[in-house]
Amino acid sequence: MNPRIVLLMAVMVVVYQYPYTAANTNQELKTYIVHMDKEVMPPEYSDHQNWYATSMESVSESPDMLYTYENVIHGFSTRLTVEQAKLLKEKHGTETMFSGLNSSSDVVIGVVDTGVWPASKSLDDTGFGPVPSWWKGECKNGTSFGVSNCNKKLIGATYFSRAYEATYGPIDETIESRSAMDDDGHGTHTATTAAGSTVTGASLFGFAKGTARGMAPNARLAVYKACWLGGCFGSDILAAIEKVIADRVHVLSLSIGDSLANYTNDVVAYGAFKAVSRGIFIACSAGNSGPDPISLSNVVPWIATVGAGRIDRDFPAYVVLGNRKKFRGVSLYS
Repeated sequence: MNPRIVLLMAVMVVVYQYPYTAANTNQELKTYIVHMDKEVMPPEYSDHQNWYATSMESVSESPDMLYTYENVIHGFSTRLTVEQAKLLKEKHGTETMFSGLNSSSDVVIGVVDTGVWPASKSLDDTGFGPVPSWWKGECKNGTSFGVSNCNKKLIGATYFSRAYEATYGPIDETIESRSAMDDDGHGTHTATTAAGSTVTGASLFGFAKGTARGMAPNARLAVYKACWLGGCFGSDILAAIEKVIADRVHVLSLSIGDSLANYTNDVVAYGAFKAVSRGIFIACSAGNSGPDPISLSNVVPWIATVGAGRIDRDFPAYVVLGNRKKFRGVSLYS
């Protein structure tokens, strides 16, 4: 987006809105972070704090400044009503307003993978407000999946299969769903890792009992199925990223990738570059290869490449032989 040219005041302000409550009245105070251009402080002010305070007093009779910032950004955080925030935008030539990219329910995380299993408790929408009015996505009907499977948490679910079907023929719907339904499990796993709602009493067949939650449990999810039981095709992935951009997703997660390839042959790199240029943050998996040299995937500089970590627990599995000898190890399900 090209910045607007402000003739009367050469101050650029970026306001990041952090809506902490579900109510939506004009008189309700919300927290804003105001980013100001320190280079254009009017000369009559002795320091930036005086400038910030005057800016606040011009829109609020009882300004409530939470913090001032000098290192991470130049600006301040404050509590304002929606109308006061609009006045601050107009007075100081605000460049744009963003929803805060935290765990807020105004943030939408898109996941390109094998789809989603909508019955998962991690997709519970209890406590979520209405779907944002700016959202452009859809819930597409298909085999074993329909509009009713979406809710205020899972606000988008669609699929891309043209390249897959062009290669393997029509999808056999007796073994695979021609829809956003996840027949593999990988997509549900990655989506709920990113943004799964809080689930108490979770365990893995009795192991590791506790509370499960995604990295951003209050974010909303949009799922784009481009991977099938027979694999993922580049043209389907690119079509999914095309839809991600059109839907206005904030964050895109892709846990898919091929071996290290030239940028010119990397479909994910191409699609991610365009998405980043539209303001979408991209996180991709580093892959499951290694630890050999040159074994990573998704290493272009405009992608946040995420590798595996370790935890301080293990989940043992046991094999008991006919002679009653017992061997300890781990399994795929432990």
